[in-house]
Amino acid sequence: MTAGAQRGRLYVVGTGPGSPEQMTPEALAAVSAATEFFGYGPYLDRLTLRPDQVRVASDNREELDRARHALTRAAAGVDVCVVSGGDPGVFAMAAAMCEAIDAGPAEWREIEFIVTPGVTAMLAVAARIGAPLGHDFCAISLSDNLKPWEVITHRLRLMAEAGMVIALYNPISKARPWQLGEAFTLLRGLLPASVPVIFGRAAGRPDERIVVKPLVEADAALADMATCVIIGSPETRIIARPDLPDLVYTPRFIDPTSGTPKR
Repeated sequence: MTAGAQRGRLYVVGTGPGSPEQMTPEALAAVSAATEFFGYGPYLDRLTLRPDQVRVASDNREELDRARHALTRAAAGVDVCVVSGGDPGVFAMAAAMCEAIDAGPAEWREIEFIVTPGVTAMLAVAARIGAPLGHDFCAISLSDNLKPWEVITHRLRLMAEAGMVIALYNPISKARPWQLGEAFTLLRGLLPASVPVIFGRAAGRPDERIVVKPLVEADAALADMATCVIIGSPETRIIARPDLPDLVYTPRFIDPTSGTPKR
């Protein structure tokens, strides 16, 4: 690139959990402004692009290659949009883009870099069932592609002992069919058998499926890679409602003297 030439903008957007109504106006404005789009094919399919806008689809496991390609085009003066599902900053492309910039050429640090927040899976699932994230919670990816399984189980153990609600991303895949079951086994030794476990698949989309089971009955077969699993804390409660779906919520208040939530 010649000195003084203008670089493009690089937008990183999230499509939300998949329902068009859950994509933010800020993300839609970024999509309108960009001319080249990089992302996993099914995420790009959620966008309605103009004839002058170019899509470059890649496999979901090629994040760093996708990031480098997008940065190269932005450095050449193209307004680029990198597309994630959910929120781009939650186990998604915003971190991959930053990793690429950190390790890449100096010119990539001069690109205008704009991340637009989106609705991440645990928020969409929680909204469909009540308020399971009403008190302290954490999010953990069960994928051991980028961190050792021992780190994952250590963190699960600490969060359960701390009494936090746990949202699990990337719970299971064909290459990792055993990890969610092992996580349930670990947590059954630390949490009450009655703790609610929410399996939320494709929240807000036509193929949505929301299932609630007590931890003692939680079955890994109820999840796939499109599922976000939310494991309640000992304080998480279920409100049974005649002729309506149950509500699951975690009370906002905990009695400091007894360690139990105020009713």
